[in-house]
Amino acid sequence: MTRSTSTQPAHSKSSTSKHQRLATAPSITRYMSGAPHSIGRDQTLDTAHAMMHKLGIRHLPVLEAGRLVGLLSQRDLYLVETLRDVDPKLVTVDEAMSQDVYQVTPSADLHGVVRSMIEHKYGCAVVMEKDRVVGIFTTVDAMRALQELLGTMKAGA
Repeated sequence: MTRSTSTQPAHSKSSTSKHQRLATAPSITRYMSGAPHSIGRDQTLDTAHAMMHKLGIRHLPVLEAGRLVGLLSQRDLYLVETLRDVDPKLVTVDEAMSQDVYQVTPSADLHGVVRSMIEHKYGCAVVMEKDRVVGIFTTVDAMRALQELLGTMKAGA
């Protein structure tokens, strides 16, 4: 019969492996939604709203000639649509979009992206590779990652 010669208590070894798993967080590509839908800045809010509703999404990268110029969220749409004298059939996306977009590379680690999203209260991160949108990571994606990581921790406990 073989016995462990470790002087660490059993709970310490298990705790260390959990911390090691968290310290080696996977890259964002594992959890992002690849090839996200996008919209042109000259499209109407009505078009954006219909697109989001049909696809069941809450964020649209805004592109001009294939380059990211902003982000339109469902919250942006609702806010602008509640303003007096705003006709969603006439107002364009560029009048409602956020120009300050949180961008990350595909190799960004999950922990760092989530930390920034929490700190700045971002609803998503647009994943960029060589000036091209390759994915989007939303709070729903973050919850999926949490579910998976918690499941892994529970299985390893």
